[in-house]
Amino acid sequence: MSLRKADPAALQERLGYRFRNPVLLTTALTHVSAAPGGEAESYQRLEFLGDRVLGLAAARWLYAKFPEATEGELSRRLAELVRRESCAEVAAAWDVGPELRLGPSEIRSGGRRKETILADVCEAIIGAVCLDGGFDEAAALVERSFADLMATPRRPLRDAKTALQEWALGMGLPTPGYSIVERTGPDHRPSFRVLVKVSGHEGAFGLGPSKRAAEQEAARTILVREGVWTEEIDARG
Repeated sequence: MSLRKADPAALQERLGYRFRNPVLLTTALTHVSAAPGGEAESYQRLEFLGDRVLGLAAARWLYAKFPEATEGELSRRLAELVRRESCAEVAAAWDVGPELRLGPSEIRSGGRRKETILADVCEAIIGAVCLDGGFDEAAALVERSFADLMATPRRPLRDAKTALQEWALGMGLPTPGYSIVERTGPDHRPSFRVLVKVSGHEGAFGLGPSKRAAEQEAARTILVREGVWTEEIDARG
């Protein structure tokens, strides 16, 4: 299946931003394998800038959007937004694949669809917009493009043990207690069965190849049973 032809003007429409200096966009789309002058003419420097701009823009946005959130929750939300998978998802939504300037080897190896390249280009474009139009324009691009990810995180914003502890403390209950009920299997492949107890609630068991994994599974079981997590959200982890 052939890709559509490159159309920088259409890409700018999808970004919702028109470049004053189109060379910046071209650079943001240029992989080192297609840069005659090497790294200096590729997107790598713009990626460096864009990574920092994305982090600051997303942090400012989350601070305003969740006025009651703790520092810990804000940090978890930020980490979810700026991770590689999220950036690659945004770049795919921009449909940057056909616009990428790649060397022959990267083209043959499917570089237009590689998660790492897409994530890097997402950050490079954010950096390019910052240089071209200033931080506020770049921040606006971040808000437009990452809004769906903020509304519907692709993973739980905290691990099961942390979520269970926060839920219990929020209800005025003591910290959940964990105990190993059984350890089976050989030393090189053990299996743990752990019981977690929350005051006033039925306990739950968890199985796993390590004590920590079993504890996480036990905590997850209670969270789902009590309706704190849904099976759908839980599956993202």
